[in-house]
Amino acid sequence: MIENIGFSELLMVGLVALLVIGPERLPKAARLLGFWISKTRNMVASVKEEIKEEFHAEEIRQMLKEQAGSLEDLQGVLDEMNSSTHDLKTSLDKLPQHVEQSIKSPHDK
Repeated sequence: MIENIGFSELLMVGLVALLVIGPERLPKAARLLGFWISKTRNMVASVKEEIKEEFHAEEIRQMLKEQAGSLEDLQGVLDEMNSSTHDLKTSLDKLPQHVEQSIKSPHDK
């Protein structure tokens, strides 16, 4: 907003201020105006920083939520692998019995 004001506009505002406020009070009014402009800029910068931090925190929350979903998927795969491993172990444990029965069966006949 202030960037769009040219030198001629500033000169006009200065002349009007000089006529309205007067030469003895103009320096004090200019310092006060500068103080409030500085305060306003600092406040706006602070609000922008807070908003930026909040967006960053929200991005982190979203990423953690996505990673939690991925971890749940990974846990499901691990559970499935454990189940398959258990079934395979059970089958392998029964294999000697089947082999032994297969060996005995032809001799019994």
